[in-house]
Amino acid sequence: MEEASFLLTEIPGGFISHRPHTITGGHHHRYAPYSVVLHQPHLQQTAASPTIYTIPSHHFPHRAHPHLPHPGHHAAHHHHNLHGTIHSTNRPKSPNTPPPQPVEEEGTHIGHLYPEILAMIFAKLNVKDRGRAAQVCTVWRDAAYAKSCWRGVEASLHLRRPSPTLFGSLVKRGIKRVQVLSVRRALKDIVTGVPNLESLNLSGCYNITDMAIGHAFAADFPNLKVLNLSLCKQVTDSSLGRITQHLKNIEVLELGGCSNITNTGLLLISWGLKKLRRLNLRSCWHISDHGIGHLAGLSKETADGTPALEYLGLQDCQRLSDEALRHIAQGLTSLRSINLSFCVSVTDSGLKHLARMSRLEELNLRACDNISDIGMAYLTEGCNSISTLDVSFCDKVADQAMVHISQGLFQLRSLSLSACQITDEGLSRIAKSLHDLETLNIGQCSRITDRGLEIVAAELINLRAIDLYGCTRLTPNALQKINQLPRLSKVNLGLWHVR
Repeated sequence: MEEASFLLTEIPGGFISHRPHTITGGHHHRYAPYSVVLHQPHLQQTAASPTIYTIPSHHFPHRAHPHLPHPGHHAAHHHHNLHGTIHSTNRPKSPNTPPPQPVEEEGTHIGHLYPEILAMIFAKLNVKDRGRAAQVCTVWRDAAYAKSCWRGVEASLHLRRPSPTLFGSLVKRGIKRVQVLSVRRALKDIVTGVPNLESLNLSGCYNITDMAIGHAFAADFPNLKVLNLSLCKQVTDSSLGRITQHLKNIEVLELGGCSNITNTGLLLISWGLKKLRRLNLRSCWHISDHGIGHLAGLSKETADGTPALEYLGLQDCQRLSDEALRHIAQGLTSLRSINLSFCVSVTDSGLKHLARMSRLEELNLRACDNISDIGMAYLTEGCNSISTLDVSFCDKVADQAMVHISQGLFQLRSLSLSACQITDEGLSRIAKSLHDLETLNIGQCSRITDRGLEIVAAELINLRAIDLYGCTRLTPNALQKINQLPRLSKVNLGLWHVR
């Protein structure tokens, strides 16, 4: 059967316990706590005032009581009430009052909690403990299956042998996000078994083919908004054709490592996925500037592009050049984040185009070898909304770039300069201008000394994380000062965090 630790919540019949009984009154109907019967029923009290009732003589033991007449005595014709008052037998005999019924006692035991309260408690547990709680009894199982307990949870499954109850269990709990860890059966089963599926993660499923995608998505699935096909290396443009035909409401599409995707696939995406907000094309080596032009909608006779796109991941797409950045600046004006790391053909001239994107907030240029101080000057002329910038391992970026950044990127919250050729002078420029900086990565900047770090400690009071790995010229004195920053929570001095 499918293996998912939190899904194994069915219990054998021998463990079934009693459900909470139901109280009905008038037009109301609710669950009541479990009833509790005392071990000493004679101590039970009812809510009304105590009833005084007579005790027939035959209820007394045969042994004479020291204060009561013997049954054979003339007083046997009298009855004693609870207060010792004698009533004549000539009076009409009162009917016997039925013994008091056991009443429910409110307590603090977990068995007294309503199912709604149990569901709120179970919602606080992690997924594994929630599944264990569901195996205790039927009452806990029903409470743990409440949809409020599973809101936002992603089920992780191995699709191996058929299980008739698995998909029904997912639907009952309201689970709409599924990650498939491995596939040995038809992918169509999960898509049809959970009809309200909103997110499907197939990352790393190497045996997923175009044929499997074609069978699974043979009809429209309007609810599916997130599809992750990362590292599904057999997927080609043919799968993208089926996806764009039947999954038109997709907002997030992850294609990282799908090295068989070409510019034709991007044309299909720009034709069919008008609601796409996030597209990751990492290591799609066949993609070129022409394909980015399709996404930007520059070929209006074929497709309008993806105007709603907010994130575009182009990491390690080494056939892209500055022309691709020109297409992006012209057609993808809603972009807020671009990852161009390891795009070695991108140069300073390309940053001229990105400088025109007023909404751009995050830019990753890590290991773009042809980016230098000049490119930083171009960038800071227009991109003053950037809050996260990574130019790590751009060995042509030095102190002059820090001057440009300090004079133009006032919204920066995160700056990564690992292995750049900066000195204390450049670091000082940053520290004295960007007082809202929260993350600073200067690992392997071997020219940084105590003087530069002391300026950081004095100026960047909002700093929360700093990477100093490989800064060999620092001494314990400077590290002591940096550790005194009030909000600092992460200091990386090696391959692990020290704080």
